[in-house]
Order: sequence, then C-alpha cells, then structure tokens
Amino acid sequence: MHELDILYEDNHLIAVNKPATILVQGDITGDVHLVDLVKEYLRVKYDKKGNVFCGLIHRLDRPTSGVVVLAKTSKALQRMNNLFKERMVRKTYWAVVKGIPEEQEMTITNYLKKDQKANKSKAFNKEMPFTKQASLSYRVLGMIDNYSLLEIEPKTGRHHQIRVQLSSIGKPIKGDLKYGFSRSNADGSIHLHARKLSFTHPVSNLEIEIKADPPSKDKVWQELIKVI
Repeated sequence: MHELDILYEDNHLIAVNKPATILVQGDITGDVHLVDLVKEYLRVKYDKKGNVFCGLIHRLDRPTSGVVVLAKTSKALQRMNNLFKERMVRKTYWAVVKGIPEEQEMTITNYLKKDQKANKSKAFNKEMPFTKQASLSYRVLGMIDNYSLLEIEPKTGRHHQIRVQLSSIGKPIKGDLKYGFSRSNADGSIHLHARKLSFTHPVSNLEIEIKADPPSKDKVWQELIKVI
C-alpha cells in the first residue's frame, strides 16, 4: 500500500500530492493507480463496507507529480467538472528545464497537433489543419548549475501542453526524452510538478488554494527550492 500525501480533505473533495510515475487512473498496464489508492484510503478511514465513490475530475501525466483533486460525492464531481470545463480553476506548475531561458518572463503561444498513436503533440507557430491554440506564461524562479526552475500558468489545457511548449523554445523539461531532453530520469519521472490549484469550492463557495511540495527525495528539486 502506497502512503498517500493528503493535502486537503472535506466531505466533498480530497486532494493528494501524486508521486511521479504513479498513474492517475487504470490503463492497459494494470499498474496501481491513484483512484484505487484513494478509494482504499477512504474505505479504511471511514470503515466503508460497499463501493467507495471516488470521482476523477482531472488528470496528470504519469511521469508528473503534484496536486490531484478527486470528488467524494457525485454532486462535487459534477460541479468540479464544470469549473474545469469553464476554466474557473487556476493551475500553477513548476518545471525544471535545461539551461537558462532567454526571457525571465514570457508568454508562449503555439498551435498543437496531437498524434494519437504516438501519444505525443507537435507545436507549430501558426495555425495548421487539426491544430488547437495553446498558450502559457512562465517566469524564472531560480537557477542552479545547468538548470532553471520555472513557474508556469497554462491558459489552455491541451495534451502535453507544457512539455511540448517548453521544448518548442529549446527548454525541454529535465528527464523528458519524449520532448527533447537528452536523457531520462532513473525512476522514469520528469521534472514537472503541479504546484498549486486555486478555485471556488463547489459546495461551500469558499476560496480554496491547494499546494503540493515537489518530491522531497529528489536532489535537483530540493537544491532549486533553496534558491527561490
């Protein structure tokens, strides 16, 4: 049983700091995934006998770590789905990239085309057939050796958006072989972390901000946090 890092919990929602390399939901691999882990946590904590409800609201790529919010009730699931759909949830990511970006702060806009077979997206500078516009802004938080720590706010929610857009400016994420980094991380992770989610609670209407710390055992993450 994986030890879950619970960031927030009330009667409607539960938020977890997902470890890198753990799936959010089941796939053909049959590997352990976050939804099942959270269901088991809820079953044990509340001594539930039958099926445990745990609704998946949004996803993170398998090699990515950070905040994932799940719904404990169908009402919360429906309302949170609407918040995400209407882009009423503010997302903040941290990424470790190679070298130092030319600009300390920048907004990147591309047109992305998803290749379903390869599970990969390609960035174009102008609109092409079957592309969707993608936009994000970043700022440099700190630097060590040959790495920079970026804080990123995506304006759109496209497939592999942050990974492909940073690669498009020659700043691939550490460990991300798929998008141009020179070597993989030993554990199969990439240095992309969902740092923060901010939204209006779907039931209480209170403003909620949920933060997750980057992997504590990762030396590069920890060294960069020190220089922020």
